[in-house]
Amino acid sequence: MNSIQLEKNISLSNFTTWRIGGPAEWIAQPKNIEEIKYLINWVYKKKIPCNIIGAGSNLLINDKGIKGLTICMRNFKGIQIDQSSEIIEVLSGEMLPTLARKAAASGLHGLEWAVGIPGTIGGAVVMNAGAQEHCISNYLESITTLSLTGEYKIMKVKDLNFGYRYSLLQNEKLIVISARLKLETGHADKIRRVTSENLNHRLKTQPYQEQTCGSVFRNPEPLKAAKLIEELGLKGFRLGGAEISKIHSNFIINSNKASSYDVRELIQYIQKRVFNSYGILLETEVKQCGF
Repeated sequence: MNSIQLEKNISLSNFTTWRIGGPAEWIAQPKNIEEIKYLINWVYKKKIPCNIIGAGSNLLINDKGIKGLTICMRNFKGIQIDQSSEIIEVLSGEMLPTLARKAAASGLHGLEWAVGIPGTIGGAVVMNAGAQEHCISNYLESITTLSLTGEYKIMKVKDLNFGYRYSLLQNEKLIVISARLKLETGHADKIRRVTSENLNHRLKTQPYQEQTCGSVFRNPEPLKAAKLIEELGLKGFRLGGAEISKIHSNFIINSNKASSYDVRELIQYIQKRVFNSYGILLETEVKQCGF
């Protein structure tokens, strides 16, 4: 008998950094590969939808909730570091800041930029997460995925068609199981110092302690979404319980029990204002689920 707990009608607001979202019809939090296999087999037999989430740090979930089974990967953790080969194998539920700190402590250089990104490795790979001109695909060798029919696949970086905040995984129903990263040996003290400096910079320039999802919009390179929004005088603008951060205008804060509707309305308002002023349609970086 499998010990994985399947829960019914649990609010997903506790599973997103925005603290927004209605109930999952079913939800489970697997800790190992056997439990994941059990869950996808259960979904297959039941013939119901399956949604995969990580830390919920880049996710807006409808207040009406989500049908089917939501698999939350945030308890599926593990890091193996081989300093001699400069290779890190990491399970997809591991948090990026934890990985960045452990890499730094092992004297491996490359992930200093990732210490302030509150997402899982799985989510980072799917979104090609990045900061400070770096992104996860620069350090990735391969990933292992599992399909909803139970087939394993090792995918190389070239197979994933990475772009700015994009990977092929955004269009395919595959569960990221693990990632293999190649870093470089460096001076541990220096790497730790740069990692700490990066985190401190993020704490000062972003509303890190607030309920947000990180950057809402992709940057329309070479322009910056935050600058366009700020130039329109929108810092601090509110719709319902959703507010454009006064610290960083590409962040929307759940400042007072915001609904998913409040956030969507604010996103659309920003898009309209920016388009009317600059002729630029801002694309969202945040993923929307259940709408």
